[in-house]
Amino acid sequence: MSAPYGDSTRSVKAVDSEAIPGAPIAPSPTPAAAYHIPADEDDTLDSYGRRHNPTWRRLESGLAQLEGASAVVTFASGMAAVTSLLRAVAEPGCTLVVPSDGYYQVRAYAHEYLAPRGVTVVEAGCAQMCDAARDADVVFAETPANPALDVVDLHRLAMICRPRGALLIVDNTTATPLGQQPLALGADLVVASATKTLAGHHDLLAGYVAGSRPEVIERLQRERLLGGSILGAFDAWLVLRSLPTLGLRFERQCQNAAAVALMLRSHPRVRSVRYPGLPDDPSHPIASRQMRRFGGIVSVELDGAQAVHDLVRNSDLLVGATSFGGIHSSVDRRARWGDPVPAGFARLSMGIEDTEDLLSDIDRALGPV
Repeated sequence: MSAPYGDSTRSVKAVDSEAIPGAPIAPSPTPAAAYHIPADEDDTLDSYGRRHNPTWRRLESGLAQLEGASAVVTFASGMAAVTSLLRAVAEPGCTLVVPSDGYYQVRAYAHEYLAPRGVTVVEAGCAQMCDAARDADVVFAETPANPALDVVDLHRLAMICRPRGALLIVDNTTATPLGQQPLALGADLVVASATKTLAGHHDLLAGYVAGSRPEVIERLQRERLLGGSILGAFDAWLVLRSLPTLGLRFERQCQNAAAVALMLRSHPRVRSVRYPGLPDDPSHPIASRQMRRFGGIVSVELDGAQAVHDLVRNSDLLVGATSFGGIHSSVDRRARWGDPVPAGFARLSMGIEDTEDLLSDIDRALGPV
């Protein structure tokens, strides 16, 4: 895809179809389990829905364009993508580094399923990731990390992994391909939950792995075929439907996040605020070098769990929900899920509401000083 294109143009072009007279402009879903196969039993691309699907291929092609990858493999959810990838590359006897400050289910899977099979699992926060990578075979980084939004220096991490032959995987869910390009920064593979910002409407689960390592892509396709963690054709179509508006939605979400973070930073009812786009945020120097946009998530700490509950109850615009990246602004108190954060820590996911409306609503919902 031509480099001069902006984010919205790239998002629209990612789902372009061939200009065939009489054919639909937008892609249509192809829900099918069984397909007609040749009577002479020659191999055919589509034979059974767990193996191939035309809608998958359209989506995978579009995601590959956005991520700057040669190939993408889609899965039923972000965790299905993560676990399938780790099963394929983390072999018995290897050392795997996972984020201690990233999505908690990744740590749980590594310890509960990979460690008993002979994988040495090492946890490292964003600040320690480069040091931990020096002795690792597979490095799984998440940046910005969910939920505290610390940032890993991906170029530095890649320069540590590549000479040693260590495989570098980057979870790009919070940044999205419009905010950050890990493959261009030296990562081998990108994994992401398309459930979040890419799909963006709170109505489906999806995940994918992107990269330019043919041997890993082939293993993943085999893992999907045998494991069965496939993305349904209709859900694949829903993601395709959402991609053309990704640029517009993400721009507004980033705009809202920057404005809300700036307001909350000086609010007397807020103990602390994290957002990589704030100039005084600890992660800003690295984030400003490797991110094009700083994302739609703001992390805050309030006085306690009740303060978070009051914020949601008093707000007209904030929804209590544990996902993020959708069109509705949402709040999630992360300690309830076991994240190692204070009781009043909340992840705010900014939607596409008008910025001034969000600022006014949140200020009012926090209550009088």
